[in-house]
Amino acid sequence: MWKQFLSKLPHKSFHSDASLDLTHLPPGNNGTGSVNGNSIHRTSSDNVVSSRSTTMKRTASAIFPSSVVTSAEPLLLFKDVPNAEKQNLFISKLNFCCHVFDFSDPNKNSPEKDMKRQVLLDLIGYVDAGTSRFTEPVISASCKMIAINLFRAFPPNTRSSNGGGETEEEVPVFDPAWTHLQLVYDLLLKFIESSSLDGKIGKKYIDHSFIMRLLDLFDSEDPRERDCLKTILHRIYGKFMVHRPFIRKAVSNIFCRFVFETDRHNGIAEILEVFGSVISGFALPLKEEHKLLLWRVLMPLHKPKTLGIYLQQLTYCVTQFIEKEPKLASSVIKGLLRYWPVTSSQKEVMFLSELEEILEATNTAELQGCMIPLFHRIGFCINSSHFQVAERALSLWNNNHVINLMAQNRQAIMPLILPALERNHQSHWNQAVLNLTQNVKKMFSEMDEELVLACKKKFEEEKKQKTMEEKRRLIWEHMETSAAFHPVTRNTTLLVVPVVAPPIAAALTNCINQ
Repeated sequence: MWKQFLSKLPHKSFHSDASLDLTHLPPGNNGTGSVNGNSIHRTSSDNVVSSRSTTMKRTASAIFPSSVVTSAEPLLLFKDVPNAEKQNLFISKLNFCCHVFDFSDPNKNSPEKDMKRQVLLDLIGYVDAGTSRFTEPVISASCKMIAINLFRAFPPNTRSSNGGGETEEEVPVFDPAWTHLQLVYDLLLKFIESSSLDGKIGKKYIDHSFIMRLLDLFDSEDPRERDCLKTILHRIYGKFMVHRPFIRKAVSNIFCRFVFETDRHNGIAEILEVFGSVISGFALPLKEEHKLLLWRVLMPLHKPKTLGIYLQQLTYCVTQFIEKEPKLASSVIKGLLRYWPVTSSQKEVMFLSELEEILEATNTAELQGCMIPLFHRIGFCINSSHFQVAERALSLWNNNHVINLMAQNRQAIMPLILPALERNHQSHWNQAVLNLTQNVKKMFSEMDEELVLACKKKFEEEKKQKTMEEKRRLIWEHMETSAAFHPVTRNTTLLVVPVVAPPIAAALTNCINQ
């Protein structure tokens, strides 16, 4: 049948040492076709067709397995075959693309690589057209080809995860095989999005194993690959509802392994970006499972030193929870205080930035449960000797919502913050911090001058008391030092003060003696 069909196609002569150019196959419904301005005339010679088919087989079989290249069929265009044969041709092209090339040498097998690239483009075009529903053999062959091309082991990461700061991203590594990988990812995306894919059949092949291996690819060092995976994972989560609990659990395991075991992963930011969309779609009221995801998975992600790489996505996920259920604000702030950095100024600035966004989504009632420890910590940040930390803490009062929260709870907050402002005013070394301190003090005075004066008075009294205690401590240290240099000797007179026994103890002693 194929021989009769191929005899109707226009063709040109191929030299035995020439590579196939699949982009230039002309249409077969006219007597002539134009390729790059050259006219190709139709001929009905069976010998020429046979010669062309043999040449195509020989060129492809030089690198593709013989089980794949059984005829010139995979190299045909979809528009050149009847509708009834298009899905068979689709499967044939998928099998044709199951061979994976080595791209470590860019000059090796160049004609065959171009051939596979063109076949992948044909497959993408056919899926994008969506002319008919995919049969189960088509879905099975598609998932097989995608798995063979995408699922692979990454080379060990030789770059140290201890180098650089919290916000410093490593120089990206680009996969040399991206010319093929990109097309396979495009095919997978269009395949999942296609209305021709029956979800009930598709879930049999895009199963838990397929999803797990897809999630493993997020550790790729190529940012282009992670970006493609981000979109594909989102589409899978949306199309296959039956897999949603498994995806959430698998992603939670990735996060926990990153935080508590490996301390390195290339795709945390991309996975969090997908999760931001997932969280925004959670139904109300939130399930206990979803709250556990916040407390046990998202909050511990503040611990790693590479927080700066994915802070924006993490903050979005956390604020989405608070917007959906404001009662979670208090537990989120307490979790943030639990992981608050004490030795990293860079992370402190990040925490303060996230804290501001959380406070914007917090109401007064929810702030009551964590107000004292929160503003106690902010007071420490205001007095930080690192000027960026102090500036970021003071800039919280540029936010109108924070000012409103402060005004409504000033009786509890001002006694915590005003002493920190006074210490800054008296001893901080940075002029910019001093200016911001003065502005915040002025704002407090305008808000409640009597309370400010009372807090100042209390601060001065505490300062005098601490000064007296410090003097007393120094006197005792001096006495201890002097005693150490002049120890007690036999000729030293000691004044022994007799201890007067209490009346009850004396009475008991007399009874015993009698």
